[in-house]
Amino acid sequence: MIITTTNNIEGRKIIEYRGLVAGEVISGVDFIKDFAAGLTNFFGGRSKSYETELIEARENAIEELRQRASNLGANAVVGVDIDYQVLGQGGNMLMVTAAGTAVVIE
Repeated sequence: MIITTTNNIEGRKIIEYRGLVAGEVISGVDFIKDFAAGLTNFFGGRSKSYETELIEARENAIEELRQRASNLGANAVVGVDIDYQVLGQGGNMLMVTAAGTAVVIE
């Protein structure tokens, strides 16, 4: 299945629109990752623990989007937008949403 941020797919024709689809993931960040990120914040550098969590959440949201599009009989998703938000009282939860239009292409 083709998933793209563009509104069309070069060399392919959209023959049917199946509707809006989305994949959502809410991921909690545990104490160990918080502690490691705090050290990174203090000493400087990149937080691998947060980066890994972010990558996994994005990949899971896109996979959920793919499954929902497939359930609608689509073979592509166009116009995909990925959003990130921090949730929870302590900002210790990450929400990643991937949304786009499920289509059938030739």
